[in-house]
Amino acid sequence: MTLRAMAERDAGNLLKIFEDAEAMKYYSSTKSEQDTRRWIQWMKQHYQTYGISMWIAEDKQKGEFLGQCGMVLQKVDGKVDPELGYLFLRSRWGKGYASEAAKACLDYGLHTLKFQKIISLIDPDNFPSIKLAERIGMKKEKQVNKWDKSLFFYSIYNEK
Repeated sequence: MTLRAMAERDAGNLLKIFEDAEAMKYYSSTKSEQDTRRWIQWMKQHYQTYGISMWIAEDKQKGEFLGQCGMVLQKVDGKVDPELGYLFLRSRWGKGYASEAAKACLDYGLHTLKFQKIISLIDPDNFPSIKLAERIGMKKEKQVNKWDKSLFFYSIYNEK
């Protein structure tokens, strides 16, 4: 798999996830084409400003779109931390892509960017995301309220 910067040409592929009610089950809602284009612009701006964003995940050999994974800054309880997030096409679930991408992003954030802490905000009913976070070494710290929801706050600390 490769991870690359998001571009306008990715709107159609991202929309395949964002319009999928099952894939978006733990988000506030599905997204329209206009929402998707705004998302891409936000990711590009986020990268220009902070050096991190969600990236497009593609199959290395075939170049096929798989999903997105990366980090954005989130403010929780008055503190700003990079949040690791991932969202893949449903047809790619259970094949290890999200784990591979999340681990690569986590390693990049901790070892290259030297973040002291990376978090993930996860819906308590999203068992696959909870298992993935735990598999890559994140631990549940607490429960928080954000986006009018109660979420698990997972984190991992840089040990160096």
